[in-house]
Amino acid sequence: MAQPTLIAAICVLTLSHVVQATTFTIVNKCDYVVWPGILSNAGVPTLAATGFTLQRGETKTITAPTSWGGRFWGRTHCSHDSDGKFSCLTGECGSVKLECSGNGAAPPATLAEFTLDGAGGLDFFDVSLVDGYNIPMLSGSSGWQRSKL
Repeated sequence: MAQPTLIAAICVLTLSHVVQATTFTIVNKCDYVVWPGILSNAGVPTLAATGFTLQRGETKTITAPTSWGGRFWGRTHCSHDSDGKFSCLTGECGSVKLECSGNGAAPPATLAEFTLDGAGGLDFFDVSLVDGYNIPMLSGSSGWQRSKL
């Protein structure tokens, strides 16, 4: 069964969905540093990373459980203040640190939303502007494969 891959100017998410896990490979395709944030949906396990830095052209792979659901977004113009508190101009998650730790994005933030192994065992994904727009992002499909035993 062909599966979707999220392709974005900020990132390219390549998903490899096998029985035990899915991997998201995030690549910063912007001409500037981006600080991705991650929020898991209620009732699903949180991921090990909930925020990190991606330099221009840098890649990070995130592993998620088979039935994971949540969102990714890009934070921009981030820095630490003199007290060490981390904040961003767009996509701010309010945790005052690099990790979002269960906090979602404050508008404006372009969102990539995923539900893996959802209704009928299908995977669902979209790019949403419901919380505004702060980075270019688009989705398409390109050969992620899913195997069920």
